[in-house]
Amino acid sequence: MSRSRRKKKAAEEESGGQERWLVTYADLITLLMVFFVLMYSMSQVDIAKYSALANSLSLVLTGQSMSMLEAPGPSMAEGLSSAEQEYQAQANQKQMEEIEAIVTKFVETRDEQISSGESGDSRTTRLSEQIIIYEQERGLVISFKDALLFRSGSAELTPTAREIIKEVGQPLVGIPNYIRVEGHTDDLPINTSQFPSNWELSVMRATNVVHVLSEASGISADRLAAIGYGQNRPLVRNDSEQHRAMNRRVDLVILKQKYDYFEPPGIHAN
Repeated sequence: MSRSRRKKKAAEEESGGQERWLVTYADLITLLMVFFVLMYSMSQVDIAKYSALANSLSLVLTGQSMSMLEAPGPSMAEGLSSAEQEYQAQANQKQMEEIEAIVTKFVETRDEQISSGESGDSRTTRLSEQIIIYEQERGLVISFKDALLFRSGSAELTPTAREIIKEVGQPLVGIPNYIRVEGHTDDLPINTSQFPSNWELSVMRATNVVHVLSEASGISADRLAAIGYGQNRPLVRNDSEQHRAMNRRVDLVILKQKYDYFEPPGIHAN
């Protein structure tokens, strides 16, 4: 092979080697583009779900809600704008205030009947001493002392208790809110064949109240939940009989509608 032909071949090989880096470079650019597209797609957080989760964690860890949940933004209710959701929340709050007024009036009326002797028994327990109504960030709480509803160590509702729960539950039929019935005990241990611990006792008490709300008051069962905390959610320290009596209770918690996100409806067959 002549010198000129060898030089020409070497030049062609050198030229081809110089162009190979372009292939590697193009592959690298493509991979980088795919990487950044993937990172971008992962960064698109559902603000509503993130806010709801953050608020829930804040309530659990600190007892306070995060303001970001209240800030204007995407609606957590499918098909509703933020303005529509706000209007719905205000309407629901008004309903809950009306319920509070109705239950308070019921308690006052029963107490007036006792005071006037209309109840037929002046020793009848005054409801204002046994039912406490207050608001929490999560919703309206109607708290019953256990002495109003049960005999000591029992989860069986008395006939009077059933009547009271039925009447208290009736105003709740027309609202869409979820309702939690939460049973609580004091720290004195129980160990019977029926209730090995305070957990079982508190759960059964809450469950029996749920049955009355559903079957007698007419509240839809899919809006109700029974929860037992045993002695683990005291209002005050269990350091006296008076304080233990305060901790033994059943709470009806009417959750605000913004907590519907954490109480998803079940699947209903057509």
